[in-house]
Amino acid sequence: MAQTGSGPCFPEIVELNVGGQVYVTRLETLTAAPNSLLWAKFSRGSPGDLPRDSKGRFFFDRDGFLFRYILDYLRDSELLLPAFFKERRRLQKEADFFQLPELSRLLATASKDSSSAEDSGEQEEAELSSSTSPSSDRYLSSPGGCAGFITIGYRGTYTIGRDIQADAKFRRVARITVCSKISLAKEVFGDTLNESRDPDRPPDKYTARYYLKYNFLEQAFDRLAEAGFQMVACNSTGTCSYGSSDPGEDKLWTSYTEYVFCRRAD
Repeated sequence: MAQTGSGPCFPEIVELNVGGQVYVTRLETLTAAPNSLLWAKFSRGSPGDLPRDSKGRFFFDRDGFLFRYILDYLRDSELLLPAFFKERRRLQKEADFFQLPELSRLLATASKDSSSAEDSGEQEEAELSSSTSPSSDRYLSSPGGCAGFITIGYRGTYTIGRDIQADAKFRRVARITVCSKISLAKEVFGDTLNESRDPDRPPDKYTARYYLKYNFLEQAFDRLAEAGFQMVACNSTGTCSYGSSDPGEDKLWTSYTEYVFCRRAD
């Protein structure tokens, strides 16, 4: 057990549950920024005053994915964000909550610089896109981006009645799933991911069970295109069953399609 000054004892290695994401870090990392919220909680507070989850980990009801950048800042005292990072404003709110004014200032400056760079680079990007043939490169390059694959799955059902001339009746409720590395899926889809079916997984792991809060595939495709991904493969399967043992009843068809997207870093 470690002790800071005359304050209460905390373990040298601390386990945290931040919004469902589990982190394990050193006590000295959490107390690296004087006068911050974490510094106050873990150097001036008492372990008994902090809420815990069912496994005894200290719990904070904040954005679990963005907390990784809070920890990175506490370790190195500098701001390093991945390319195509679109959640600077949300991260700035997290920095304000954890009372890290210097990190908040860096994020505000980075947001301004990013906006200026995007405005000045629109014409250059358009010229590059028009001069590059889609067949000249199998994968779409993403300068500075994290390379990887994301697979989008789409499942739908519909019925066909005994009258084959009748229109098929489609079931409107469809499932759109994401299979990829956790950090990559969250970078692209952010809060449009439904993580309820695969909670408590760290960003460096993979998942095949995230759902998207979308009703249309095109919404997912737009987000992937904005993040520099290009579809490289797809596959579809279908099955048929009867609503009852009577072959004369309506047939129930189920189809499942997967779309594989790739982003290559330069």
